[in-house]
Amino acid sequence: MYDDFLTQYPDFASTARLDRLRESEFSRLDAEGHVYLDYTGGGLYAECQLRDHLAFIGTRVLGNPHSRNPTSCAMNALVDRARHDVLRFFNASPDEYMVIFTPNSTGALKLLGESYPFGPGTLYALTADNHNSVNGIREFAKAKGAIVRYVPIVAPELRVQEDALRRILATGPEAPHKLFAFPAQSNFTGVQHPLDWVADAREQGWDVLLDAASFAPTNRLDLSVVHPDFVDISFYKIFGYPTGVGCLLARKATISKLVRPWYAGGTITFSTVATQDHYFTPGPATFEDGTVNYLAMPAVSMGIEFIESVGMDLIHTRVMALAAWVLEHLTSFRHSNGKPLVRIYGPPTTERRGATIQMNFFDKTGARIDSYIAERLASAERISLRAGCHCNPGAREAALDFTKDDLEACFANVDSITFDQFRRQIVGKTTGALRMSIGLATNFADIEKYLQFAASFLDKSVGDLPHGHVSVGCVAVDTDTW
Repeated sequence: MYDDFLTQYPDFASTARLDRLRESEFSRLDAEGHVYLDYTGGGLYAECQLRDHLAFIGTRVLGNPHSRNPTSCAMNALVDRARHDVLRFFNASPDEYMVIFTPNSTGALKLLGESYPFGPGTLYALTADNHNSVNGIREFAKAKGAIVRYVPIVAPELRVQEDALRRILATGPEAPHKLFAFPAQSNFTGVQHPLDWVADAREQGWDVLLDAASFAPTNRLDLSVVHPDFVDISFYKIFGYPTGVGCLLARKATISKLVRPWYAGGTITFSTVATQDHYFTPGPATFEDGTVNYLAMPAVSMGIEFIESVGMDLIHTRVMALAAWVLEHLTSFRHSNGKPLVRIYGPPTTERRGATIQMNFFDKTGARIDSYIAERLASAERISLRAGCHCNPGAREAALDFTKDDLEACFANVDSITFDQFRRQIVGKTTGALRMSIGLATNFADIEKYLQFAASFLDKSVGDLPHGHVSVGCVAVDTDTW
């Protein structure tokens, strides 16, 4: 099979260095028999990242950067270097963009949502295909009287209805402020939405939020070519370590619109109790509440250096070849009676998509196999997949044909019922799908094992599968050895 794969995708041979890297930096995968296919959930760190970070902070005395003493000055220099490294990684000019460190992408999006000048007459438009952290901004918008509009997505490929997008972007020429949000790559389907939308929207007076959390780990985002006003990032999705650090990349020309709803330690130069006033510190510090995760800053720089040493183009070539092979085989699987084993939610080929593949298994009668049962069966084989709606309800609703009427009934009396009563109302509405996602350390053997797992459902009926708890559970960890 590998020879057939190379014949069909000869560019994969140029990524052989990543197989050697897996042996040296990700050997724990094979040592523990793991097939890790949840890179959209979180990337894996190289062992050298941990060694280098520990060695670095273990030989230095570094203090809270909110001071001017020697240890603080040393830490400030490292924070500034991390900002510089992030700008370089995304080819963003320091004259155009600033880097605001946050706990993660969600923290970046919350910061934007609470600070954007929503109000009566303003607009918030977003694609139905969006992460819940982007959907959540609508609550800030609605609370301040803004109009919220969704751009629909259309099955079977679950791409945006572009006629509807053009109509929405053409609205509100008189609106004082307009924010348009979309993901560069869907965390649900892997669809890659056109980055040309950024320029189109900005030409019509919109500020643009580009959610790059799922795109950046395996694709090059060049902010000298594409100029969104805001970009959210979680670094652990790109290089695994450290967790708890993300950023908001913000255009300096646009960020002056943001109005902070409060102030905190670190965000101000001066505060007074006597007059109940304050003065914000200029630059990124205005938006970095409290003290940034400063000891993690060298690890951010090291993670960026590691990815740059590998090469984003090499990573992209590898994951897309493997994704193409998976899609080709999943769509070819048929039960003996000719019925398809799998339904792909999103594009069935690699055209304008990433290496995230969402699907469900169907038995020989055409009945859908519960994604959570499939996830547990995969876990029994030490294959890490992810079941659910993946914090993207719009894509799930379009994929699984949930209607507005179906969902409105669930919320009819939500303020007067208990949580248990609400759970009973949404029975059948929490159905999800099974996601596999490919990343830097994925090799052909991982894909082969995944396809063997998929093929194990051939000619099975739902009744043949365990419906209770598959005895897998979470892997036990010996804490005495910590």
